Amino acid sequence: MTADPRLQTLPDEAALQLHADGSLRHLLTLKDLDRDLIIALLDEAESYLAPAGALPVRSDALAGRTVGNLFFEPSTRTRASFDLAGRRLGADVLNLDVNTSSRKKGESILDTIYTLQAMAVDIMVVRDAGAGVPAFIAQHVQDFVSVLNAGEADVSHPTQGLLDLLTIRQHRDDFANMTVAIVGDIRHSRVARSAACGLQTLGVGELRLVSPPAMAPADGEFASARVLDNLEDGLRDADVVMALRIQKERIDDLEGIPGTDEYAASFGINAERMQLAKPDAIVMHPGPMNRGVEIDGSLADGPRSVITRQVTNGVAVRMAVLAHVARAMGRT
Repeated sequence: MTADPRLQTLPDEAALQLHADGSLRHLLTLKDLDRDLIIALLDEAESYLAPAGALPVRSDALAGRTVGNLFFEPSTRTRASFDLAGRRLGADVLNLDVNTSSRKKGESILDTIYTLQAMAVDIMVVRDAGAGVPAFIAQHVQDFVSVLNAGEADVSHPTQGLLDLLTIRQHRDDFANMTVAIVGDIRHSRVARSAACGLQTLGVGELRLVSPPAMAPADGEFASARVLDNLEDGLRDADVVMALRIQKERIDDLEGIPGTDEYAASFGINAERMQLAKPDAIVMHPGPMNRGVEIDGSLADGPRSVITRQVTNGVAVRMAVLAHVARAMGRT
């Protein structure tokens, strides 16, 4: 792939994300979104949920529009859910990945984007292993194009953060009196960063980040969270427990990183350890799961688990975001 030297100077995401009226132009991060906008997106996502076994909710909110899914990094859940979300809203959907794109042959990011823009792609959903790529693209597209971040290096995964918030809110909507424990490779996790940001914006009572020292966040990164290296302390009286996998594909130096057996022994979440949490505590995982490592299979499939609900909510959240940015474009 051809690196673009302009990526060395990252644009201001806050200045790019919103229209003058406060609606979303792009969704790049949850950092700069206020509480009311996050709640509005969650409320709209709820409207796209159907009872189990019922036909999916459909709409013509994106009729006549084209959504381009640009996945330059492997994905199953996020890509499939954006695909379904676009189609259920009536859009034409174009799926592009690195194995079939000219970027693999050396085409620059912007040449790829300008080509798709010339094909009247209205909304570009971008996943990339490089930090700053979605914002870089957003800085260079025309005014009628919206860019959605579908996963950016270890930095951000805003729609995952929103679906996690929705899942937690369905369990208990009193964030101020809630304790959430995120357990795993915090340092290399975009999921943890987006979830933590959204939880703090909604005023979560206590956020605990639990990991081995080598996977802990940098000092001061999560100012109001408790950073712990003991699983029992992290789980005790928690309302929500989110397990993360070891992000080996994003770790340059494996020194100090525990092996799978060592990790499972000290930080793997199972039914016995969950007894430390509140009796009605839920268990979450963004996937893909390493069963028997970060989470026991029987717990993942048991009554405390809301993992499949997260997947269901993912489609609804992405429908809400797509519909919101389409309305905000102001074009018919």
